Amino acid sequence: MHQCDHHHLPSQGYGRVFALGVGLNLGFVIVEAAFGWWAGSLALLADAGHNLSDVMGLLMAWIGYALAKLPPSSSRTYGWRGSTILAALFNSLLLLVAVGAVAWEAIGRLNDPASVEAPVVIVVALIGVIINTATALLFMRGRHTDLNLRGAYLHMAADALLSLGVVIAGAVIALTSWLWVDPVTSLLIAAVIFVGTWGLLKESLQLALQGVPPSIAIEEVDRYLRELPGVTDVHDLHVWAMSTTEIAMTVHLVLPGKNNHDAILRQASDELLHRFNIGHTTIQIERSLDDVDCGQHAEGTL
Repeated sequence: MHQCDHHHLPSQGYGRVFALGVGLNLGFVIVEAAFGWWAGSLALLADAGHNLSDVMGLLMAWIGYALAKLPPSSSRTYGWRGSTILAALFNSLLLLVAVGAVAWEAIGRLNDPASVEAPVVIVVALIGVIINTATALLFMRGRHTDLNLRGAYLHMAADALLSLGVVIAGAVIALTSWLWVDPVTSLLIAAVIFVGTWGLLKESLQLALQGVPPSIAIEEVDRYLRELPGVTDVHDLHVWAMSTTEIAMTVHLVLPGKNNHDAILRQASDELLHRFNIGHTTIQIERSLDDVDCGQHAEGTL
């Protein structure tokens, strides 16, 4: 016997937010790259390159967000929900590539510092701080509940940090003429972005491999199910992410001597949603382990 309650969590419309973020950042990339080339600033060019990668990241997140809204079909019974996970994974990898490119170029410039038009660098980078911060704030509310939106938020927050570092580097160069500050600042900020991106990469990879979402303590789910009235055993418990906002679960419950399981199934489904945010549950009821061939249970899984 199965109970399968599909609770679709409400989501804020982020289509216009993505469009605004992409438009603002693409326009700034063009302006920043032009001035960075003219001013001879590696930090400014690196910031423009990173911004360009983030425009691509925003586009991927937008595509994943849009695909997740497509209805299920006969060939994709869950629709395209998993595309948000792939978008988050792509964004994390893209950020790491951008960090590597910035670090590589900065190391080269340490041996051969180039002259920098500090005032131009400061003004352009300040504009970047404003645009990137504003874009990050657009995704700030959704970053706690959606890994895909968190990827977009981290991209913009990283850009704001990198632009702020460029402002600081420009100011120091203007006051001291220390040209090495430009590449050193790029290296420091690349390290900070790497640390912030590593968590996104690990979590998105975990979800892509259908691992248990970090927000779920599967031991607690197992304990709750074992405490249900009449349950003598729990096995074949699987919890995974259908998307960056929806969690699914399947489990076998042993309930000997009971004929009507509707109340227990309803109770379990509602509690799993409200306590663990598991909105898609499939529960199989068994009379006894001896009557059912449960290969995974024999292997010692939950």
